[in-house]
Amino acid sequence: MKRERSKQLFKAAQEVIPGGVNSPVRAYLAVGGDPLFMKEAHGNILTDEDGNQFIDYNSSWGPLIFGHAHPQIIEAICESAGMSTSFGTPTENEIRLAGEVVSAVPSIETVRMVSSGTEAVMSAIRLARGHTGRDKILKFEGCYHGHADSLLVKAGSGLISLGIPDSPGVIADLAKHTLTLPFNDADKVKALFEKEGDQIACLIVEPVAGNMGVIPPKPGFLQALREITEKHGTLLIFDEVITGFRVAYGGAQELYGITPDMTCLGKIIGGGLPVGAYGGRREIMNDIAPTGSVYQAGTLSGNPLAMTAGIEMLNLLSADGVYDDLEQKSASLCDGFKANVEKLGIKTRFTRVGSMFSMFFTDCEVVDYETVTTCDTGLFKRYFNAMLEEGIYIAPSQYEAGFMSAVHTQEDIDKTISAQYRALEKAITH
Repeated sequence: MKRERSKQLFKAAQEVIPGGVNSPVRAYLAVGGDPLFMKEAHGNILTDEDGNQFIDYNSSWGPLIFGHAHPQIIEAICESAGMSTSFGTPTENEIRLAGEVVSAVPSIETVRMVSSGTEAVMSAIRLARGHTGRDKILKFEGCYHGHADSLLVKAGSGLISLGIPDSPGVIADLAKHTLTLPFNDADKVKALFEKEGDQIACLIVEPVAGNMGVIPPKPGFLQALREITEKHGTLLIFDEVITGFRVAYGGAQELYGITPDMTCLGKIIGGGLPVGAYGGRREIMNDIAPTGSVYQAGTLSGNPLAMTAGIEMLNLLSADGVYDDLEQKSASLCDGFKANVEKLGIKTRFTRVGSMFSMFFTDCEVVDYETVTTCDTGLFKRYFNAMLEEGIYIAPSQYEAGFMSAVHTQEDIDKTISAQYRALEKAITH
């Protein structure tokens, strides 16, 4: 596989961009070598600057559920751009997309658009603190909720991949208000709330953890969180930046039948453009300026291009059979992967929720941050690079999710399963 052009670009990037990348996990530090620079993508095929092509199971980290450069979305974006890329005023499409979100997501009565998932979560937590008059928040180890200061305590995503336990620059006086517990341990949550529940403004959770690989909630875990937070007057926030419109049209809260107080969204609702949103019960959301005193603003919030792309994306997702098709394709791929590792005798654990999936190189049941760190990252490194050589692109980290798209075909899936077998053989013999 040729990499000369990507190597040249990475060298140039390191002169003007810290580490040569604008998001740490893109640097390939966990898998070795220099990152690939992509030139274009259509459907489920990525093409890099050297002309190499890959079947894509990263989907730009989740949002491209209908693949790259979908004609309907691109046409709408181009039409919108011709009228202006930004107004800095209200637009009708903000109302249209907000209406679609309110109709789809059980917990959301009103919603505020922002420009990223980090911004959505940061704003939701500020609102929770303002609404309750409390300072402390509770999150779970290995769950990543963006890079706001309060949330980089025992976080997932790139921090696991790079081996960074916490981030310098997060002041101790702020971090002390962030409590952490193991994911999927309802008993510890209950015990903590019995001690400090009247001080906790919100509990924030990825209902399906997607930033330390895919880790589903244990049966009853989310229900326990709902009951405990209601008892203590704490707001329950679902971070559905990844799972929203991915695991079901109404997100994980529809899938599991649990209604939080607030929900954070991103990724899919922007149709591939930068976006975020947070919403919840009207009485809570009315505390945001200008109706309330909790301040949050943004020049590009509700950007017309992102709103237009999001409307088209949700129109595509609302068609009959989309999620059934994603379920069937995802099951087919993962079944093939399981058959491969069984033939080769490799110790692995698989998890999947809808079109999100992970293969962990461990023989330990993966239920939380502690168990996910038992994975053989050296084996994953060899596997990742062998998959690249086979023309398959997955996230460059053992601790990230894989994503199926609606445009993957059974032929793509069969080709991927065969390629994975050869990649695994290479990984275990070198």
